[in-house]
Amino acid sequence: MTAAALPPDETERLALLRELELLDTPVEPVFDRVVRLASRLLEVPMAAFSLIDAERQWFKSRVGVEAAETPRADAFCAHTILQDEPLVVPDARCDPRFAHNPLVTGAPDIRFYAGVPVRSSDGLALGALCAIDVVPRQLDAEQKAVLVDLAAIIMREVQYRERLAAARSRLQHSDAVLDASEERFRAVFEIAS
Repeated sequence: MTAAALPPDETERLALLRELELLDTPVEPVFDRVVRLASRLLEVPMAAFSLIDAERQWFKSRVGVEAAETPRADAFCAHTILQDEPLVVPDARCDPRFAHNPLVTGAPDIRFYAGVPVRSSDGLALGALCAIDVVPRQLDAEQKAVLVDLAAIIMREVQYRERLAAARSRLQHSDAVLDASEERFRAVFEIAS
């Protein structure tokens, strides 16, 4: 799908991910710490902070996940970003949305998935923090709260980067206005002299 053919929210998501320098960038300790905590606290062998673009799910940070990306069509997180609440799939083999998914029927043999959408300041879902296991299971209320809290830490970092990008943009605009004003002043001064 070309950028021109993308729906407006997809175009906006892709532009924001690039502006924030999140997509296709090196791992970062701030995200790695949160993902490791998710894996440890929820006692799952796999956890990830994934970002969704038009074609794929890309893992900004991951524990126990071999792939760097998966097709969006196979991504559990692509379902997560469409929701306001956490998506919990106790047994993917018994869920008609995922039973025939290649990530369930083959490696990494996902059975359990829990994900929380990560949103921009304007509410645009950019990706998800997720916990994954190879055995069916449930999340109790406390575990779900932990996952939501950890996703909030990631969301706060993303939204902080948005504010920094906006401040940089305003500063660049101010510099351009100042430069233009100085040029007009010089031109007037040269004409006057």
